[in-house]
Amino acid sequence: MSIEIGIVLVLIALAGGAALGAYARRRLDESQMGSAEQLSAQLIETGKKEAETLRREAELQAKDTVLKAKSEWEGEARELRRELQGQEKRLIQRDENLDRKDRVLEERDTDAQAREKQLARQESSIQDREAEVEELALHQAEELERVASMTSEEARQHLMTTMESQARHDAARGIKQIEDEARETADKKSKEILALAIQRYAGDYVAEKTVSVVALPSDEMKGRIIGREGRNIRAIEAATGIDLIIDDTPEAVIISGFNPVRREVARLALEKLVTDGRIHPARIEEIVQKAEEDVNQSIRESGEQATFDVGVHGIHAEVVRLIGRLKYRTSYGQNILKHSLEVAFLCGVMASELGINVKQAKRAGLLHDLGKAVDHEVEGSHAMIGADLARKYGESAEIIHAIAAHHEEEKPTTILAVLVQAADALSGARPGARREMLETYVKRLEELEKIGTSFAGVESCYAIQAGREIRVMVSSDQVSDAHSHVLARDIAQKIEGEMTYPGQIKVNVIRETRAIGYAK
Repeated sequence: MSIEIGIVLVLIALAGGAALGAYARRRLDESQMGSAEQLSAQLIETGKKEAETLRREAELQAKDTVLKAKSEWEGEARELRRELQGQEKRLIQRDENLDRKDRVLEERDTDAQAREKQLARQESSIQDREAEVEELALHQAEELERVASMTSEEARQHLMTTMESQARHDAARGIKQIEDEARETADKKSKEILALAIQRYAGDYVAEKTVSVVALPSDEMKGRIIGREGRNIRAIEAATGIDLIIDDTPEAVIISGFNPVRREVARLALEKLVTDGRIHPARIEEIVQKAEEDVNQSIRESGEQATFDVGVHGIHAEVVRLIGRLKYRTSYGQNILKHSLEVAFLCGVMASELGINVKQAKRAGLLHDLGKAVDHEVEGSHAMIGADLARKYGESAEIIHAIAAHHEEEKPTTILAVLVQAADALSGARPGARREMLETYVKRLEELEKIGTSFAGVESCYAIQAGREIRVMVSSDQVSDAHSHVLARDIAQKIEGEMTYPGQIKVNVIRETRAIGYAK
């Protein structure tokens, strides 16, 4: 019973707690609803204030944007107004210029019409005068025929002869004046350049002498060189291609041959055989082969040294070898390799003074006598042979032309070709550079005098200055002062066409009139 009462009490307590909880929740819900209404009212009021603030800001921004756009539009309008005003001014100026041009053209047109009328009047007057001149000329011709008892054909012939003589005189005088003016400027400049080139070049002034004699320790060595039944000398000649001349010259053997390289091989081989003392065919072949190797090595080294000294590069190896061969080639006693180096240096100096390519000038000067390395093996002049070799081994067209034209087998058409000509003549003509045999020298002098006396009006001719100058005495009755200049040029051209000579030859024509009287 007590348990049931306890359960009832518990149930009553639970029911009372539930009722109290429901009441409490209802009160809490009522209070929360009141606060929410207040909060929403506050939020609405705040939103209204913020909306009013945003509206005001938007109005202010809109006003600023409008003001800014208005200001920009007014600036653009002012700029456009200025441009329109400038264009209007330019158009006004252009209209004024066009008006002035129209007035000038109208004036010119008026002047041209006036000139045409004047020219027409002058032309009519000239035609009338021409008719009068023709009539007067006809009348004068008839009068001249009557007075001179000459036909018109005879008078015409006489007049043509007189005019031709006068024209020749005027032409000779004009030639002299032109030559004097050109010589006054060109000679001065050319002499300055040549003098500078000579001053800057320090070369030898003594010509080389070709070695063609091998000295022997004794005359007994001649028999050993000849050998039994001449087998040793035949072996030497067969191996070298050079002739040995053994005569009564004491303690000497003469080497004879056109090929300078083979002659050098024979000289070296013979000297080694004489020094060694063992002379027989097998030893001869061995020594000759070794001498050929030494000479070939010397040729290569000489060619390479020459290109190095001049400062040119990119030359074909075969061309370098041919340059080295020039070491054993001479012309009038002058070593061709040294001559080529001189020409290369002089070309470089003159090219630097003229402002053209110095490297190209030195290259042309070094290669200009390339044909002399093989001219005893190939037919033709050494200039054309050298040009063909240069073309074969890839040299430029300017270098090829300079080589071919340095003795005027071709007419020089470039400054480089003329430079090579001048440097070649300068190197060959300097004192002591070349020598020639007495017979050749005398023959050249005789040819010069013969050419000088072959012209009409020449009384005598003398070759002087070792053949560097000829003096031509002319008759004052047959040759005038003006014609003497023409005669000097004609003699020089004939010498150039018919003779071969080193350097240049001066032609000096002398004309004088002497009046002699006697007082008794």
